[in-house]
Amino acid sequence: MLLVTPLAPAPVAEVVAATETPPLYDDEAGGFANGDDPAIWVHPSRPAKSVVITTAKEGGLYAYSLSGAQLQHLPAQPPPGPGHEPGRLNNVDLVHGFRLSTGAKVDLAVASDRGRDQLRVFAIDPAAAAAGRPPLTDVTDPAVPFVFNGSQEEVDEARTAYGLAVSGTRVVVSRRHQTRLGLLQLAAAPGGKVTYRNVRTLDLPAAFPLPDGTTWTPCGEPGELPQVEGMVVDGARGVLYAAQEDVGIWRLRADLTGRPALMDKVKEYGRQDTYDPETEECLPGQDRGYGGDHLSADAEGLTIYEDGRRDGYLLASSQGDDTFAAYDRADNTHIGQFRVTSGPRADGAEVSDGAMVTSAALGSAFPEGLLVVHDGADTPADGDREVTNFKFVDWRQVASQISSHG
Repeated sequence: MLLVTPLAPAPVAEVVAATETPPLYDDEAGGFANGDDPAIWVHPSRPAKSVVITTAKEGGLYAYSLSGAQLQHLPAQPPPGPGHEPGRLNNVDLVHGFRLSTGAKVDLAVASDRGRDQLRVFAIDPAAAAAGRPPLTDVTDPAVPFVFNGSQEEVDEARTAYGLAVSGTRVVVSRRHQTRLGLLQLAAAPGGKVTYRNVRTLDLPAAFPLPDGTTWTPCGEPGELPQVEGMVVDGARGVLYAAQEDVGIWRLRADLTGRPALMDKVKEYGRQDTYDPETEECLPGQDRGYGGDHLSADAEGLTIYEDGRRDGYLLASSQGDDTFAAYDRADNTHIGQFRVTSGPRADGAEVSDGAMVTSAALGSAFPEGLLVVHDGADTPADGDREVTNFKFVDWRQVASQISSHG
């Protein structure tokens, strides 16, 4: 009888961060700042003065220089009234060359506010960024509507705007604890403000047929469906990638038309876990071998490295094993796996949520681009405080590793 030896798993490459941002603390003393998602704004004439903009949930929005130094902190919105939820900025992305009602063209940082079910919009000032001054100004129209809900009472149930990705002047937003995606169109409002309107919605599946004829429903708290958070739009192809955390990565049209295709599955796909109300956790079930090979749930932050042509990479945070998966941008073939480990200037990145990469040459520090990733467990620890921040990785490190391990 012929014995077949299983192939050993491909090695996981290691990279180290060039620098990191100051720690954020998710407690009252730290302003309930809990890092989540970054965006990299490239300065149009002085790339070494580019800015990294990050969300920190109830802690609001932060802006950092390329050295990791804090340039600005903008707090989240307060509760709209007694007993209501405060603002919690979750994900952030960029809009370039948006024309305001004043006639000015500006770049915008757009963030999902999961506490208030809205978008928050911030204009970016290149002159302020070049001078090392706070570069962001809130230009959100005070009358912006809810993204998914019809009343404040519904908003307080927390099925609100969650993940976010920009497509031109449109924004794709996911709904927390649901499978729904919404497409919003940004619009200029009086007084140099920005608002938006709903274009359409699309619901991803919540249950999945398996090869053995059964149907799999991912485990979750009662009433909660498998949600999407990490998303990115490949503008050159009109493609949206959406990471359904317990399922995998979907590829679909950025305008939310057509039929989504599941590009890659998490390793736990098809494993029927069971919810334990005492621990409020899902207890692992039998692995029947229907899952993928590269992503450990949760599948999280997605970002695209564009090489100036139509090639490049799609990167995905595999939060369950603290790695990142790299796929060919053109055909979505898996190329390699890497993790951000501790080095002389920063610790590694664990349980990473958001990530963003740029291929722009950002001065001598990052001449071939920059990858910024969220670190969900920053060290050194400070007692039992929850500590997060963001790591800045020279793209040359990533490129050399995935090319040699792919």
